[in-house]
Amino acid sequence: MISKQEVEHIAKLARLELSCKEIEKMQKALSTILDYVEILNKLDVSNVELSPSFSIIENIMREDIVKKGNSDSIGSIGQQFPSKEGNHLKVKGVFN
Repeated sequence: MISKQEVEHIAKLARLELSCKEIEKMQKALSTILDYVEILNKLDVSNVELSPSFSIIENIMREDIVKKGNSDSIGSIGQQFPSKEGNHLKVKGVFN
């Protein structure tokens, strides 16, 4: 079983504050997970072929579609802005 100190160390790395009850609960949960991983590590997978779905990596891109805005809503938004320059709305700079 994973020790209390190990759970506290993991919690510190994850920046979690755990109560004593939570530490005990995590000890059991993490120990169960690690026991299962140990079982998986013992499996012989030398004759298992990779699934083709995992070996093919492909980006799926969508086509960019330009939509025209509603000129009425753009006009009403523009009227609410205190400062404009031509068709552009001026805002305060973020990086000064």
